[in-house]
Amino acid sequence: MPDNDRFTRGLARLSAIDGEGGHKVIDSLADIAPDFGRYIVEFGFGDVYSRPGLAPRDRQLVTIGSLTSMGGCEPQLEVHVNAALNVGLTPAEIVEAIMHAAVYSGFPRGLNAMFTAKKVFAERGLLPLV
Repeated sequence: MPDNDRFTRGLARLSAIDGEGGHKVIDSLADIAPDFGRYIVEFGFGDVYSRPGLAPRDRQLVTIGSLTSMGGCEPQLEVHVNAALNVGLTPAEIVEAIMHAAVYSGFPRGLNAMFTAKKVFAERGLLPLV
């Protein structure tokens, strides 16, 4: 991986937000598309996630809503539910974000997202919520 300001800034932001999960994603690309991993770090985290316009918790709410609405992104949603918890969102806030997104994206996608969140909450010892 290159040593430049965008990459350094992005790697620091990735570590702060996603922790080990983010590094696993980048590392998993090393044997097939290391440049893609670099792009994620430099552009995604070095440029976009490092912008001052939104707090990290707000960025995760947007990300969870987007991934829920897209559907088929459950592995990435799992990383971002963990990230949301890392930056201070509560499980209840994450559930509300998914429920809100389901109004626009439909119940099947909402269910898939909710079960992904449930898996993360269980792994982190955060269940039951009610």
